[in-house]
Amino acid sequence: MAHTPEATPRPTKWGFAALFGVVGALVVALVVMAFVWPTATAEAQNLPVGISGPDEAVSAIEEVLAEQDPSPLALESVDSREDAVQRIEQRELYGAILLGDQPEVLLASAASPAAAQALRGIATQLQSRIDDTAQKALTAQLTAIVGALQAGQAPQLPDGAAGGIPEIPTVTVTDVVPLADGDPTGSGIGASLFPLVLGGMLAGILLTLLVQGVVRRLVGLLVFGVVAGALIVLVMQTWFGILAGDWLLNAAVVATSVTATGAFIIGMAALIGPPGIGIAAVVTMLIANPISAAAIPVQFLPEPWGAVGQWFVPGASANLLRSTSYFPDASTTAQWLILAAWIVGGVLLALIGHRRNAAELAPAPQQLEREPERKPEPEPVTV
Repeated sequence: MAHTPEATPRPTKWGFAALFGVVGALVVALVVMAFVWPTATAEAQNLPVGISGPDEAVSAIEEVLAEQDPSPLALESVDSREDAVQRIEQRELYGAILLGDQPEVLLASAASPAAAQALRGIATQLQSRIDDTAQKALTAQLTAIVGALQAGQAPQLPDGAAGGIPEIPTVTVTDVVPLADGDPTGSGIGASLFPLVLGGMLAGILLTLLVQGVVRRLVGLLVFGVVAGALIVLVMQTWFGILAGDWLLNAAVVATSVTATGAFIIGMAALIGPPGIGIAAVVTMLIANPISAAAIPVQFLPEPWGAVGQWFVPGASANLLRSTSYFPDASTTAQWLILAAWIVGGVLLALIGHRRNAAELAPAPQQLEREPERKPEPEPVTV
């Protein structure tokens, strides 16, 4: 028997190879841009900060801020130090500037290390202004005394100067809600979004590819979310000390986040097939993740992308996990509802896709009808 040689595959056309290289480079550039753009365009602006003190001092700060475009702070009046602390703990403010005889700057590094750094810089500028003002006043006072002595007159000391040189006020910086000891720079909680996003994507993709049956996939996702939530918080809070607060509540946040992302991927795959996995992954990783504001304040992103990002799973998850870890008094209803909506939406998409596919695969009613039995033809009679 003669041996038939196997057909040699044709080489790829030069044009297609070059086109593939260009498209691949564009995809890589798009991914890089998606991740770098928020950091490159972020700037300190419109940060909600409380302020209180004498009207003249408050007006002076407001005038300085008005000269800057955009203004780094959005000042809100607070009644007292207690009022400022309460609003910071409720995540309504990132800090407060308290003017008066004992100036103080309040901040919350747990809310945002970037915002805390900006407020520390403001405290330094405020101290510099106080020192300059005191130095000018002291110089004017000494000049008046020397002039009076040269004229042979008794120097006129201002009120309070009889006891010597007045003490220059020192600006106190107080961290109302500090970061956990295991995460002194805040980089850990900022990076905590990545395992949440990656865990949810892996759950959705693997369950879609390896498990047959939509209901079975959803049940598997539920189990995956619960176990992943416990394990991730075990590593991040118990082991490394990156998270703080109630352990079970943090585990519930992580489990809900992973489940929401996985449900979205499973639902899209059930609705439109394998392309749904790619679409859901792109939406989650390349659109929602960069505008989630996990490591910086929402206000620092270009408008309106910071606010838009909070309606996606990564933004809501990062915001919620920071609140449950450090701000038990903050309102978290909106974040829980957003995550629940993504879960319900994913389940509905999965069930709709399952129902449609089942209807397409079912045989038509006329095919189910049995064909009438044919009577056997009589055999010919052989004579």
